[in-house]
Amino acid sequence: MCRKLYSMMKKASIWYPLAGIAIGSVLGYLYYHFIGCSSGTCPITSNPVNSTLYGAVMGGLLISSLVRK
Repeated sequence: MCRKLYSMMKKASIWYPLAGIAIGSVLGYLYYHFIGCSSGTCPITSNPVNSTLYGAVMGGLLISSLVRK
């Protein structure tokens, strides 16, 4: 069962989008932490959860669009 799951995940190349999501979420949080929005009026960068989720989505989309099928 475990080998079958591993072979399915290897064939589906799910690792690239997951890596993009992880890198994007870290970059999104770092953007909030170092640049951010001090006034609180920015919808994405005023909250660490929003900027982390936005970075995760953008990272996943970017990496999955660059990977050859």
